[in-house]
Amino acid sequence: MRKSIVLLALICALFAMPAQAQQQFKVLVAAIPNKYHNDYVTVAKPSFERMARQHNFELVWAWDTRPFDGDLSQYAAIVFLNTPGAELSEPQRKRFQDYIHAGGGFVAVHKAIATAREWTWYEHLVGRSFRTHPYIQTGVIDVVDHNFPATLGLPDRWLWTDEWYEYDAPYSSDLHVVMNVDESSYDPTLIWPGQKAEGMGKSHPVAWYHFFEGGRSFVTALGHTPELYNDRLYLDHLYGGIYWAATGRGIVAEKSAP
Repeated sequence: MRKSIVLLALICALFAMPAQAQQQFKVLVAAIPNKYHNDYVTVAKPSFERMARQHNFELVWAWDTRPFDGDLSQYAAIVFLNTPGAELSEPQRKRFQDYIHAGGGFVAVHKAIATAREWTWYEHLVGRSFRTHPYIQTGVIDVVDHNFPATLGLPDRWLWTDEWYEYDAPYSSDLHVVMNVDESSYDPTLIWPGQKAEGMGKSHPVAWYHFFEGGRSFVTALGHTPELYNDRLYLDHLYGGIYWAATGRGIVAEKSAP
C-alpha cells in the first residue's frame, strides 16, 4: 500500500513539473516604496500575482534593488512600478543597460517616469523628462491607437482619475503615443500654492512605446492611487504593455484601405 502511495505521488509530481516549466516568460517587478508611493503596494502585489497566474508567466517581486546585482537575462521584461531608475547603484545601472542592449523589455509605471534628471540614459529610455503634475483629478483619456496590446479592449474615451503628469519635449521622434488625456476634461493648472502647472495642450500623452538601443520600452503615466490596481481595465492595460515588452508581439497591423 505504501509503495502504491509513493508511486502515485511520483506520477503526480511528474505531471506537475511540465505545467510549471511551461510558463511563457519571466518578469521582474521592482516596487520599492518611497515617500509618495508606498500604500499602493499592498493592493498591487496580489493583483500582479493574479495577473501572472491568469496569463501564465513567472513573477518575481522585488522590494529593493538586489535582483539587479544578479543575472537580468533571465527576465523577458523588467517593470519599474512607481520606482524610478535612480534607485539603482552605478554597477546595477550598468547591468540594466547591458540588459536593454541585449534586447530586454522595459516597462515604466507612473512614478518610474519621475527621475528628477538623475540619470540621463534612463530618461532617454523612458523617452521624456517629468516636469510636474496638478492635483489628482478625474479626466478623460483618448485612446489614439487601438492596435497596441496595452490598449486592446479599452474604450475610445476612458474616464479616469489620476495624477496627470506633464513632461518636457520628447528626446526623439520615434515615441509612438497610444493614449492622450483630454485637458478640457480637468483643470491642468490646479496645483499647490507656489507651484505652477500649465498643461501640455492638445497633445498630452499618458502612454507610449518605442524601441531603444536594442530593447523595447513601454511607458504609462497612470497608476498613482492604490484603488487603481483593482481596476480590471487598468490591469489589462498594464499586462498589454508587459506582454509587448516581454515578447515584442501583439501589435495589430493596420488594415489597408480597399
